[in-house]
Amino acid sequence: MKILGAYMVPHPPLIIDEIGKDGIKKVQKTYDSYIEIAKEIKKLKPDTIIVSSPHAPLYRDWFYLPNKEYAIGSFSRFGKSNITFNQKYDIELIKEIEKISKENNFPCGRLDNKETLDHGTMVPLYFVNKFYNDYNLVVVGLSGISLDANFEMGKIIQKAVNNLDRKVVYIASGDLSHKLQEYGPYGFIKDGPIYDERIMSVMEKANFNELLDFDLDFLDKVAECGHRSFLMMSGFLNNIKVNTKFYSHEDITGVGYGICSYYPIDYYVNLAKKAINSYIMDKKIIDIPKDTPKELLENRQAVFVSIHKNGGLRGCIGTIFPTTKCTAEEIINNAISAATKDQRFAKINASELNDLEINVDVLTIPEEINDKTLLNPKKYGVIVESDYKRGVLLPDLEGVDTVEEQILIAKRKANINDDENIILRRFEVIRHK
Repeated sequence: MKILGAYMVPHPPLIIDEIGKDGIKKVQKTYDSYIEIAKEIKKLKPDTIIVSSPHAPLYRDWFYLPNKEYAIGSFSRFGKSNITFNQKYDIELIKEIEKISKENNFPCGRLDNKETLDHGTMVPLYFVNKFYNDYNLVVVGLSGISLDANFEMGKIIQKAVNNLDRKVVYIASGDLSHKLQEYGPYGFIKDGPIYDERIMSVMEKANFNELLDFDLDFLDKVAECGHRSFLMMSGFLNNIKVNTKFYSHEDITGVGYGICSYYPIDYYVNLAKKAINSYIMDKKIIDIPKDTPKELLENRQAVFVSIHKNGGLRGCIGTIFPTTKCTAEEIINNAISAATKDQRFAKINASELNDLEINVDVLTIPEEINDKTLLNPKKYGVIVESDYKRGVLLPDLEGVDTVEEQILIAKRKANINDDENIILRRFEVIRHK
């Protein structure tokens, strides 16, 4: 899955440690939520982070993309010039977004602009960079054309991401109403809290189509700044089923701050989870769900299902050649086996189900090789055979850094001695998690 996740976040400089200091306590829920999603982004390890910000260069009839190599900025306007940013832009992805826009006569493209990064971009990156900074950046400006146009911009970004080999996280930066408290910087109107309640209901339930139903005069009246950013994210997630998590909403400062996350549902992993839960809870083997994608029904592929708990392996069973009529059935069978038949572990019980992490690896057809130099433990899994004995090891496993380690572990799994003649096969996997 190239789209790893998406996030709705606010951007008050108050929550920057060096700026807010003791004032952070006023919005502690927002601060803590930011820390949580930053840690989640670290786990996802995206190649690229895309940020849509209402404070990036804004045009009435255009969507801005940067025409620079590096994103540079600081919080100097907030009195902290020592907090700086120097992040490389994902030029290839930016050009792909521009290319698709031109093909569709859509008003979006790169513009030369001397402005540095805006605080709507820097606040979320500040938290991400606390835990992870091995990514390139794309910043997209909003537009005053129409609500629909911002949604279409998100769809174009999704297409560009799908055209390139990228693992991407999307951050929709935006505050809610600025008119929530009498003592706030913009005062209070009764429609302010109405907007916040309504927008958080929409975002928490991921009812993104309802974002287009908001009246423009109403949006202007409540002085929101994130609605178009959230719309762009909803276009980015168009036709993708997501799991949603609500973190927090605060209005203590007179401005609304809301945080939610959206993770695409991986049908491979979801099917494995359903199979495990049904078998452990009810001893029933599930039927293949009606909404299963065609690729799982029409293809026959070997799969491994790995189960982890608290970071440690809890079960792993798989096949190196398909044994059932379709990939979906292969996943169901191997998921149940990983939970109940891995002899290294006790059977999983019902009390553990909420603590499990499931990976599904789909294997390519193994090919025989005559030289171990053709292996790469990060890219290829290995099969080591000797007569009737066979050991299998998946690629890209933590702690397995060399070909020699990879072969040795596979041999041990199959009880193959060092003096036995062996046949080596390699394979690749598509990992779903």
